[in-house]
Amino acid sequence: MQDAKNFKEYKGQVREALDNDFLRTAMDNFAIAYRTSRANAFKEIDDKALIKDIAKAKACSTANIDELFVQFKEEAEKKGAVVHLAATAQEANEIIGRIAQEENCTKIVKSKSMTAEETLLNHHLEDLDLDVVETDLGEWIIQLRHEGPSHMVMPAIHLSRHQVSDTFTDATGKKQDDDIPKLVKVARRELRQKFTEADMGISGCNFAIAETGSIGIVTNEGNARLVTTLPRVHVALMGLDKLTPKLHDALRVLKVLPRNATGQAITSYVTWITGSNECAVAEDDRKKVHFVFLDNGRRALAKDPVFAEVLQCVRCGACANVCPVYRMVGGHKMGHIYIGAIGLILTYFFHGTDKAKNLVQNCINCGACKEICAGGIDLPALIKEIHARIQDEEGHSLPSAMLGKMMKNRKLFHKFLRIAKYAQKPVAGNDGFLRHLPMIFAPDHDFRSLPVVAEVPFRDMWSKVKPAKIANPKHKVAIFSGCVQDFVYPEQSVATVESMRGKDIGLEFPMDQSCCGLPLQMMGEKQACREVAIQNMEAFENSDCEYILTMCASCASHLKHNYPKMLGHDPKYAIRVQEFADKVIDYSSFMNDVVGIKEEDFLDSKGKKVTYHAPCHLCRGLDVKTAPRELMVKAGLDYVECAEEEVCCGFGGTYSVKFPKISEQLLSKKMHNVEETGAAVLLTDCPGCVMQLRGGAKKKGLDIEVRHVAELLSERRK
Repeated sequence: MQDAKNFKEYKGQVREALDNDFLRTAMDNFAIAYRTSRANAFKEIDDKALIKDIAKAKACSTANIDELFVQFKEEAEKKGAVVHLAATAQEANEIIGRIAQEENCTKIVKSKSMTAEETLLNHHLEDLDLDVVETDLGEWIIQLRHEGPSHMVMPAIHLSRHQVSDTFTDATGKKQDDDIPKLVKVARRELRQKFTEADMGISGCNFAIAETGSIGIVTNEGNARLVTTLPRVHVALMGLDKLTPKLHDALRVLKVLPRNATGQAITSYVTWITGSNECAVAEDDRKKVHFVFLDNGRRALAKDPVFAEVLQCVRCGACANVCPVYRMVGGHKMGHIYIGAIGLILTYFFHGTDKAKNLVQNCINCGACKEICAGGIDLPALIKEIHARIQDEEGHSLPSAMLGKMMKNRKLFHKFLRIAKYAQKPVAGNDGFLRHLPMIFAPDHDFRSLPVVAEVPFRDMWSKVKPAKIANPKHKVAIFSGCVQDFVYPEQSVATVESMRGKDIGLEFPMDQSCCGLPLQMMGEKQACREVAIQNMEAFENSDCEYILTMCASCASHLKHNYPKMLGHDPKYAIRVQEFADKVIDYSSFMNDVVGIKEEDFLDSKGKKVTYHAPCHLCRGLDVKTAPRELMVKAGLDYVECAEEEVCCGFGGTYSVKFPKISEQLLSKKMHNVEETGAAVLLTDCPGCVMQLRGGAKKKGLDIEVRHVAELLSERRK
């Protein structure tokens, strides 16, 4: 559970997690195995189509949450259950505590429930002198250790068998072996007695079926069935977001939930409970059944035009499974109670700004969580939206506010970059890198070499490098260079122009363009980001182009997807911004799919051995996966696939400035995988990735050339 008082303290806690070798190894092993298991589990299923159907159904349930609750309550109470609605976490705890007291319950067994973690139910019941025992293995372990879960599905994933052995030794008073099967036997022996003694069982709930008043529970252990059947009182605690109209809706989610959570085709137990049933230990031979629904802000969320989709979460935990940051630091530093990307969002709504303000900054915006989300939630966008809201509530930091003011003034921003060319001279080397970091950087940033600002920006070269005008070109293209390929790596933009030589392409470069604005979104400067978007859109409106071509994957994804989100609701810009976004295309897709460049366009001789890093905003943001690889092969390059090719390199723009230690570790892992290929050249489609990877190779003294795809294609053109 993250409880840092300020951002500096939070970064210190993150560094401690990075130094935990066991945690890092465990997270690595799981992340790699999970991808394979999930792919195998979905092999015969169109997961994208299924997730789309689930998202649509969940959105409908969210919109009708009050009506579904009324229907569920009516049906469940017909069948002997009692249905409660708690407005707050404290009220839910009080309802459950009151039930225990009225039914003279003193011993309680629980099965895993994230909603109970949300309300801190155990603490409340223990304050009433009730004996509460978690019965799922992972939950029992962390209960004994007085910790919160580090994953929504695998709460004790951060612990080694040696730590569990020590915990069981303390709990039982006997020295326990660290053999895993023996530890499981210890847990079974200790917990079985608890089931037979318990008066009350408390469970969570995955589905609340309005049509029948039934609940569904999905588990990998049999403990939930014992919890819900053996004691004479059963209480199920669930969020209102678990309501769904029919059984069919739940069964559809079941096709995705276990596959997304752990890579299983189906979990070991799926339990359906309807009403009160026979119970021999109860006074009237009938079990007392209580269904406690928790609001805690969910009804307000359901009406929020931006955040309503948060309630589409099915609690599979997959957003943590694929998150490169979670993989580095674990759940206790990547969440408060709810873990992973969804946790960064829910913390703000369920536990407040104070708990969320540090967490929401720890998103690298790689999009891995969005791509895999079983509820179809745009998690990165919502995290950035919360960051912006918190800044508006508590005040913008000075660096963030200054960046916003400077970047929304294009002339001022470009003047700053031109001045930087002269300011860097005392520390600039002759190899394109700074010899050492300027004083404004902390020592933590010295894990990579940083590039110098180019002597001449691309915009000043344009008059010399632009091709002659073509009367009736086959394709009319306007180049969007972004700030990095304009002022830092103009050679990439030049290579782009050269690679199109002889292909009947009309090129132009609108001079009023500026940075795409993504750094502003990352910093939470929402209004400045919007103003930059308007400037860029207007800069290209006078261009007679069919395509707006960018060589930066991050720029392309931001221009294509985020601009319409920012401006699409404004009648003044709605049509214009969509027309702009529809023209945006990345370099590899344009050259491979539109121009249709062929093998005969390149030199016949065999090219260098190369490998590839797939930029996050290309492979996920734009769903472009094959084009760059096909281009490498067509160009005669000896392409060798790199391990974890689509995992983030750790740049993330301003993220690497805020969290340099995490960025360093992600870069180190990426460079290790690149070295393993034996390639002489590492190619990518993003100048930010070039900056990170080239700087890392330089710092480590690696004999690996890092280039943009356009550069090698240009060199190998006939």
